[in-house]
Order: sequence, then C-alpha cells, then structure tokens
Amino acid sequence: MPRSFFSSVFVSAITVLTLLLGCFAMPGRAQELAGPSRAFFSRYCFDCHGDGADEGGVQLDTISTDLGDRATFATWERVFDRVRDGEMPPADAEQPSADDRRDFLGTLQQSLHQSHAESKGTILRRLNRREYQNTMNDLFGTHLDLASMLPEDGRFREFDNVGASLNLSMVQLQSYIDAADAVMDQAIASTSEPPEIRVTDANYAQTREGEVHLGKSWKLLDDGAVVFFRSQSYPTGMLRTANVHQAGWYKVAVTGYAYQSREPITFSIGATTFARGAEKPTFAYRAFEPGPAQTVQIEAWIDDRYMIDLEPWGIADQDNSIRKHGIDQYQGPGLAILNVRLEGPITESFPSRGHRLIFDGIDRVETTSGKSRQSRRSRQAEFEIRSEDPSRDTAQAIRRVARAAFRRPVTDREIAPFLELFEQQRGNGIDFEPALRTAVAAIFCSPDFLFLRESADWLDDHALAARLSFFLTRTTPDQALLADADAGRLTGNPETLLRHSRRLLKDPRGKRFVEDFTDAWLNLRDIDFTSPDQKLFPEYDSFLQASMLEESRRFFAALIEQNASVVNLVDSEFAMLNNRLAEHYDLDLKLGPEIRQVTLPRDSVRGGLLGQASVLKVSANGTNTSPVVRGVYVLERLLGVSPPPPPPGIPGVEPDIRGASTLRELLDKHRDVDSCRHCHSMIDPPGFALESFNPIGGWRDHFRSLGKGEKVDRIAHGRPVRYRIGPPVDATGRMSDGTTFENYVQFRRLLASDPDRLAQTLVTKLLTFATGREMGFSDRPEIERLVNQSRDQGHGVRDLVQSVVASEIFRKK
Repeated sequence: MPRSFFSSVFVSAITVLTLLLGCFAMPGRAQELAGPSRAFFSRYCFDCHGDGADEGGVQLDTISTDLGDRATFATWERVFDRVRDGEMPPADAEQPSADDRRDFLGTLQQSLHQSHAESKGTILRRLNRREYQNTMNDLFGTHLDLASMLPEDGRFREFDNVGASLNLSMVQLQSYIDAADAVMDQAIASTSEPPEIRVTDANYAQTREGEVHLGKSWKLLDDGAVVFFRSQSYPTGMLRTANVHQAGWYKVAVTGYAYQSREPITFSIGATTFARGAEKPTFAYRAFEPGPAQTVQIEAWIDDRYMIDLEPWGIADQDNSIRKHGIDQYQGPGLAILNVRLEGPITESFPSRGHRLIFDGIDRVETTSGKSRQSRRSRQAEFEIRSEDPSRDTAQAIRRVARAAFRRPVTDREIAPFLELFEQQRGNGIDFEPALRTAVAAIFCSPDFLFLRESADWLDDHALAARLSFFLTRTTPDQALLADADAGRLTGNPETLLRHSRRLLKDPRGKRFVEDFTDAWLNLRDIDFTSPDQKLFPEYDSFLQASMLEESRRFFAALIEQNASVVNLVDSEFAMLNNRLAEHYDLDLKLGPEIRQVTLPRDSVRGGLLGQASVLKVSANGTNTSPVVRGVYVLERLLGVSPPPPPPGIPGVEPDIRGASTLRELLDKHRDVDSCRHCHSMIDPPGFALESFNPIGGWRDHFRSLGKGEKVDRIAHGRPVRYRIGPPVDATGRMSDGTTFENYVQFRRLLASDPDRLAQTLVTKLLTFATGREMGFSDRPEIERLVNQSRDQGHGVRDLVQSVVASEIFRKK
C-alpha cells in the first residue's frame, strides 16, 4: 500500500484516540459514606480493628468514608458482608443485638447501594482481540489470526472483555491499520476466476522419506499400505506430497486400517511445515478399526506451504524389537496408511463477502490476465475501477461498509469524513481502488466500530442487538437480529430478544461463546502456561491436553443444550470423555478419540468441573499443587468469593512436595496469625479436598517423588516411569462453618448442597461477560431476583443464560 494510505489513516486514528482519552475514567461522582454508628464499632469491632489494632489490615477508626475510592468501597463492602453473614464480630466475641445489627446494616447498605448505582455502567467498551478478529473475519469472509497482530488485552479478574481494563494506545491503533490492510489483501479478489480445486492423492511409499525408512522404521505391505509402529518422533508422519500451495479450506481424507491389532488404533491428523517457529496444528484425532480399509474425512483450514502430518497414538515398540530383529519379524500393532487425499482450496463464495461488501455496484475490470511472466507465476491480475460517477459509487460503498461496521444505520454526516478522506486521496493522485481502501480502513479504525457505543440508562435496539450478539456468538449481529433492531422489536418486546438468544445459542458460532466464556471463567486459556514435569508426569501428551480442553467445553455446552441443573457444575452423573481421558481417569470404557457423553459410575470422582483434568491443571503449576491456589480457584470461580490478598509483610505459603502433612503443618501455623485466620479458614478446605488430584488431573492416593519411595511398575509412552511413590495424600478438611469432610466426594456433596450459591455465582459471571462490566453492590437485588426466579425450575443452565438476557442489568448501560 502507498505511504499515503498509512499516514492518512493514522492521522484519523490519532484524532479518534484524542476524542477517547476521557472515556476511561470511572464515571460518577464521589459519594461519602453516611457515617455508620461509631458506637457499633466501638462496642463490637475496635478490639480487633481499632485503637491501634488492625487484624486483616483493617482499622475501622481511621478508614476513609469516601466511597468514590475503589479500595475504600471494597473495604466497606467486605465489612457489610461479614457483619451480615455473622462472621463479624467473631463467634467468641460479644454479639450485637438483632436490632443493632439490622440498623447498622441498613445504614451501610443504603450508602453502598447509592454510591455504586451512581457510578456503575459499562464504560465505553472496546472490542477485545477475539471479538475484533471474529468480526473482521465474519464481515470479510477471511480466515486470519488477527488477535496475534494486536496487543494483549487487559483483564479484570477472569475476564478480558471488561471495559475498564480495555485501554487504547497508539501502538494498538497502528495494529488496527495493519490488520485492516491484511484483511482487505485476503478478501479482495486478485484474479477473475475462483481458485482451481485440486485433488492430490499421496502415499508414504512414494516419498523421499519412504525411500529412507521403508524396511527400517516403516513397513510396506502388499496392498501398498505403509505401517507405523510407534508414536513418531523420528521419522515423523510428514507427507510432503500432500502439500498446500494456497491457504484455504481443504478436505482431507485418510484411508487405512489397524494392522496386527485387535483394538482400534488412534492417530492425529495435522499439518507441518519447514518454516522455523511456525505453528504445527493438529486438526483432529481419529481411529482405524482392524479389518478392511476405512476412510475418515475432515475439513480444515491449511495455510500455504504446509504438509499433512499423521501421527499414531498409544502404540510403541517397548523392547526395541524392530531394531533387534527387523521390522518383518515385529508382531506388535501398527497404523497402516494406504492413501491421503487432499482436496481444495474450497471457497465459500467468489468473490468473498468482503470483496462484495466493498465493490458491489462498482465496475472493477481486469486489465491484464496472465500476459506477463510474473502474472502467470503469481496467477494475479491487475484491475481498475471504471466509474461514470465516482462520488456516487464511493458514497454507496462507504455507506454500505459503515452500516456493516457500525452495526446500525448511518447518517450522511457520519460518513462524510470518510468520503472526504477518499477525495483527499484522489486529489493526491491516488487511484480509485487504493483511495477507497484507505477510506474503508479508516472506518474500521473509527470508534463506532472499535467500541460498543451504548446510550445512558436503557439500551436502544441496536445496542441491545450488539450486546446480545457479542455475548452469544462473539461477533457482530447477523441480518436477522439487525432486522428486528431496525424495526424496534428488541426493546418493544422482550420475547423477541429471548427468541434470538435461543436461536444464537444453537448457531454454529455459539461455540465461540462456550470457548471464550469457559476460557475466561475457568482460566482454560492458560492451559499452556505451565509444562508438566516429564519425569513426574511422563504420561502427559498433546492428545491429553487437547482432550481435557474439549471435555470442559463440551461439558458446559451440554449443560446449556440439556438445560441441566447448575448442580452439575460440581456433581454430575455424566462426563464428556474419549479414549484418552478414559485411560487418564482409570475408567474401563470402550471409547474412540471423539468426545462423547458418558454416564459415570456411581460416586465417580469425575462428575463436575472440579474432577476435570483441564481445571486441575490450570490450578496447579506443572510440578506440584498448592491447596491455597486451588482453594482460591474454587472460591472465586464457583462460589463467588474473592479473598483479599495477604496483608503487607505476611509471606505466602509455597507448595511443598514433601507431603500433605508437612504442608498442613505450614498452613496450620499460617492460620495462627490473626490477620490470616479468617481467609485461610475459607481457602484451605477446598484446596485440601483437591489434593486427591495431581497437577495433570490424575487421581492420587500418594504424592509422586523423584527421591525416596517405592518404585512404580508402569509404562508411559513405551518407557518405564522414573517417579516413585511419595507420602500419602490427606484430603480431609473442616469448612469455615465447622462442617467436616473425609474426602473429595464428601466435599463435592457439600458444594452441591447449596445450588442457590452456585446459580448466583454463574449468573454473576455471565452478566459480567455479557455486559463488559463488573457486577457490584447495587446489582445484588437483581441477581438475587434471577436466582429466586430460577429456583423452582431447578436452576437449569440454559434458563440462567436466558434470565441473564432478559434481566434489567443486561438491558441497561
């Protein structure tokens, strides 16, 4: 693109940034606390929190009353909750009368509610990276990793779509320009005809690798199949003759069978490249049965210069028999591959949606067609725009693009700056098409696209359409939703909004909601943050990681689809499993590599989120587990409690693999500190219960050790394990209310016994994700109403999602 493109758009973007500088301050005015009774504090609280005492880091005789300060507000909110729940004053102290407690809470509640109500409201919220990527790809029909081109989004607790955490910088604006340019490069047709669909049949025997490895590591059968006998590090399953020269969607059909095996053989279908540092994706896991040849087919996006890569799983030459006795004498199971067929690129439409969005009604004519050697080699043509009325054609295109980008009708005044930018470009001698591209790029760098513009108080129809769509499909509203917004049917009839929510939950794009919400809420996006110690956990592999992520996502999707009770979040009779997870969980089930719903044995530890390997991995560090870390995870994600950080000068308790007893002694000593006792009485019990699971989600009765201990007779990936049996696990505990449990299953039942709390937490998380703002004190009555409303129906998860959409919180700024 010409330099003028970047300079013009960047100048426009700087103007946008200037206009937005004031949008990130917390709204509302400072609110002074209407002085709670000092007499109440003096009589019941100052022994621990006044006159120089500051248990938990709180001094109530010196604390500020400026509720406009977030830290001050949070402290008073915590005081309210602990007095309301009977935790303050502590049980061994003098207790206030019912009237004293009621009067104190009433006064404090009124002040907190008023302050939060005046300051809350979704700040002008920017699209986060995922929303931006989805929207651009959906509007233009592209398939680009735009998120990686943008700076990482800020997070508020779990979520990365909360407006207060989403800033905007010059670097980000330049990234938006680059991203818009990349999208248009892919979307705008560079040829007059759609790309030719090529069909390639490939076989490992007819490759350079086959010449080297047949008869050594690979076996050639009479039917032409090539057999792999082990999960391959070298030689790999790269098939260089099944390669891609143009990025796009491809059908991949693999034909083969399980060789010398009574059981199916699982394998991965992926792609590899010679490019250094490039991602090597795995598209799917499939299995071949013994017997006649079978064909499995998948459809995947494959980038150019990639080759198909097949890798068997779960088979190994444990005794090196092939090296010792030759491949023809080997009797172990193998994966036989007869043929790989690659068909594509398959185009959804030609030209693309983005091309039509920009050029519909404009005469774009090819001027060259393979006339030069360079054109023949690149198969690209040159085009020019022929227009009798450039101003009219440009105005129509700009209006159409702006309407799609801004998610609502646009006025002449709103599109005028982009038309002016186009005319400036033309006046500087820029051709029609690059000048139009500059104007289009400016539209996609404008605040009306990058931000969800929402009016004060009740949202209008188009703001509601955008909020619903970005909530449930993570992208811009579709035509059906926009049509009802244009007609004013979303604000006028709540049932219309609910009807669209039901439709969008069934939309294929609804998988994005499940993925993005669970990635944030359960922290699944950090699954790669730690790498399990291969000496302690040699069974961990990429198939297990892919399976554990899919398990949790499919489980939550099933709860929505079946409208299952929220109790299933912690105690479910079913799980979403495949053969890899069944092996990992020691379940005697005959399953294939595809995830499917399975009824669990009675009292199985795998029912619910806390028994799922993904959750257990992201709440550990890859080597050991910490009851504190896992305890906080349970409190925040499932019970809606956010423990405050340790007081200044109080060190945390580090995980210790010397054994549960030693760690318990450390935590018992920690709880003897006055400022730590209350929080750790809540945090530690859930963490102790989860000690029955190791850092990769396997069940354990003993810790694993690399030092002393009994040897373990076990094979992992064809090799004996090196770890030893360590000290026994103690998963007993006492909850903060005095209730005790002897093991994880009993602890899980305690959680399941309070479905209202589980529902309240889930509703709060959904509302935060849907609205892009933190739920606060003045939202509590509405959230309680939603929970009460769903109680008689058993707190079905789909019902809770629907109640969120119908709520006043969702429909207001």
